[in-house]
Amino acid sequence: MERGSPLFPEAPKRHRIHRGLRTERQEHIFTWMAVIVVLLYATAWIGALVQAERTRNTPVPVAGGEHQEPAAPARTPAANIANAVLGPDLPSTAAPRLTDAMLGFLHPLRGQSGELRYAPALPGSRLVQSVPGGAAAVIDGQPKTDFRAPSTPGIYELAVEMNRARRDVDDISVVTLVPRTQKQRGKIGTYQLGTWPFEGGGRPRTPRYSAPAGFIQVTRENQDFQVSEHFRLKQFLTKDQHNVWPKYLLVDPLLIDKLELTIQELESEGVRVEHVHVMSGFRTPRYNSGGGNTAGRANLSRHMYGDGADVYVDNNRDGQPDDITGDRRVTTADAEKFAAAAERVEKKHRSLIGGIGIYAACCGHGPFTHVDVRGTRARWRGTGNG
Repeated sequence: MERGSPLFPEAPKRHRIHRGLRTERQEHIFTWMAVIVVLLYATAWIGALVQAERTRNTPVPVAGGEHQEPAAPARTPAANIANAVLGPDLPSTAAPRLTDAMLGFLHPLRGQSGELRYAPALPGSRLVQSVPGGAAAVIDGQPKTDFRAPSTPGIYELAVEMNRARRDVDDISVVTLVPRTQKQRGKIGTYQLGTWPFEGGGRPRTPRYSAPAGFIQVTRENQDFQVSEHFRLKQFLTKDQHNVWPKYLLVDPLLIDKLELTIQELESEGVRVEHVHVMSGFRTPRYNSGGGNTAGRANLSRHMYGDGADVYVDNNRDGQPDDITGDRRVTTADAEKFAAAAERVEKKHRSLIGGIGIYAACCGHGPFTHVDVRGTRARWRGTGNG
């Protein structure tokens, strides 16, 4: 090695002629232009993949205004690369769907039978006690995270919002009651109600005998509202004041639940039940004491509290009891069969314990069964009105 020569000699400079570049400045310009082109291409490619993923998750409109979830296409090599680069499954803008399980906190409103379709509540009171975080009830267009009934009496459709999703609850309506404080001199408006036992003072034997807190307002327009699968509001109205509207009604969800469960018991035995006639439902105190045939009526009749009803199966809707025993006759045995089904309901559902009475044909009507949910067990046979 010659003295003064470098330890690592410099490599000879390559000529730029082979790339068409004559100066170092031209080479720098070429390099940066190439980098910009590659970045633009990569950005466009990733954007196209994101848009494709969003399209894949967008519901497809079908006839009738409903939406159909699109079928997931096979993952392409480009999508596999995007998945490796961007992480698993690109985010979707589609809102999640509310499943039945997510709305399970509403199940108590449907009763033990699963057939209740109304949730009565005083203005501003809670409809359900346990609500998952982030859930809101949409009633009359207003989201309510506390699930409280509207302040104005009426019947309202219900929807639930949760996690940016919304679902209409088609089988439950919110019924805001008219408070009893609106009753003046025994009336609300022009509708005569009367006075309940212990309303003016005294202590009832149980809370079930306290004066009612509120009433369902029944109008010509909503009288056909279904409170359950087999029953409508108008079936339980007191049978007087025919031309007075609106009317005011008590009908306890526990009673409706017990009747629906009794129907299910009968059907499990092979009895066809399409319609149950309510011979007597709610009776105002005024009517209970002096309206119609008062024979056999109790001063503390459960009819006055909206949790008792006299009923029989009437599939052909001719106003007469049907033969449900299969003996081709209508006798007290048919009322007994209905009562036996109600008895089995009480054994399975202790919260529905109450009275069961069997009545023979009398006074222009056929045999029927009285059912109530007074909270204590009572059994009897009689004639007249339950």
